[in-house]
Amino acid sequence: MDAVKNRDDLLSIKEEYLRRQKSYRRQVLVCGGAGCISSNCGEVRDALIKSVSTYKLDDEVKVMVTGCMGTCAMGPVILVEPEGIFYTKMNPEKAEDVVARHLLKDEVCEEYTYFDEDEGVHVPRMEDIPFFKGQVRVALRNCGHMEYASLEAYISRDGYGALARALSEMTPAQVVEEMKAAGLRGRGGAGFPTGVKWEAGMKAVSEDGRKFMVCNADEGDPGAFMDRSILEGDPHSIIEGMMLGGYAIGASKGYVYVRAEYPIAVERLGNAIDQARKAGILGENVMGSGFSFDLEIRIGAGAFVCGEETSLLASIEGKRGEPRQKPPFPFEKGLFESPTIINNVETLANAAPIILNGSQWYRGFGTEKSAGTKVFALAGDIVNAGIIEVPMGTILGDIIYKIGGGIIGGKKFKAIQSGGPSGGCLTKTHLNTPVDYESLSSLGAIMGSGGLIVMR
Repeated sequence: MDAVKNRDDLLSIKEEYLRRQKSYRRQVLVCGGAGCISSNCGEVRDALIKSVSTYKLDDEVKVMVTGCMGTCAMGPVILVEPEGIFYTKMNPEKAEDVVARHLLKDEVCEEYTYFDEDEGVHVPRMEDIPFFKGQVRVALRNCGHMEYASLEAYISRDGYGALARALSEMTPAQVVEEMKAAGLRGRGGAGFPTGVKWEAGMKAVSEDGRKFMVCNADEGDPGAFMDRSILEGDPHSIIEGMMLGGYAIGASKGYVYVRAEYPIAVERLGNAIDQARKAGILGENVMGSGFSFDLEIRIGAGAFVCGEETSLLASIEGKRGEPRQKPPFPFEKGLFESPTIINNVETLANAAPIILNGSQWYRGFGTEKSAGTKVFALAGDIVNAGIIEVPMGTILGDIIYKIGGGIIGGKKFKAIQSGGPSGGCLTKTHLNTPVDYESLSSLGAIMGSGGLIVMR
């Protein structure tokens, strides 16, 4: 791919990629999230490719590997487009059957599709499955719907369009104002307004002229795997989010701090960074704007305390990860004693859609004080364990029963643990609680980063 010099280049890449995609009669998307990898989705992918070749469908069917589709308990899963047929619990034999019947003869293999235990019926189409119907995907907009390893695929879904808009049409102050108007609050747990944080970074005075953007991907709460899924399924969205933040605050360097237990995320993010550099998106004079920015990955050794921002910064510097007193805050003196803004993965994944679509669009989701959507990891004794994204203020009972499918074995719900070690438990008396910052805090619990562990 040639270097991206401006928005027109992005549009050309998008059009060419979509043209190639439309040349195929069908696309088969194989979930390549960590859950499906552990269930041998690679064997399913290989069986699909082999069978497509055997039936001489190579020019009609494209097999692609995506990030997590969300249904971790049902893996391996595949999605056949454009019909949107969702197959669960696949294996190589079932994959071959799908090719022989569905792809060759247009016969949906209904017995392999999602089974709704409450209704006792198979639900072939993804859009009709209760797990997906209750969701609104912003941070997860690309996960499970595109090739995670393709820069062109990301661009085809308006990737780097927000960056191009910001660099060509907006000043750093305007980017900050748009983020403030959107009401996005930090998704790492504290819920601090992102726009206010970026404004502090923009106004901070650097003695040596340096400022830094840092992505906190040291996800350590029990039952939490939201950030990992985004990094694995949509790594370019984090790069774009960090670049928008860097432009807003005046930083030319960024670090992504990832825990060592996430080797797949590290590999995929590293490949995405290399792709962005080769395309001229990362580096000097981005899209001819005069703005320069580059990224590095730093791998943590698994210390839970390094999820705390000052410990994380110490670890990046090569020191022991120990928290320090504040003030000074990182936006005043952070990494290498320079002004530093730290956001978590999910927060950064929301940045590009906000700049591209506008703050009022984003405020169309959620509540007045908790705008937008939130990604949660459903774990424990729940039927549909996996990753979901819902508007802020969604009722807890709807998350557990409508999206989560209820308790395994039809057992009674006992409690749900929210917010990791610093959080609390909600019981059946709280099933009508709206899930937002204020409501959970009033009950003595916190949202935290988004891990929800269900108990029966």
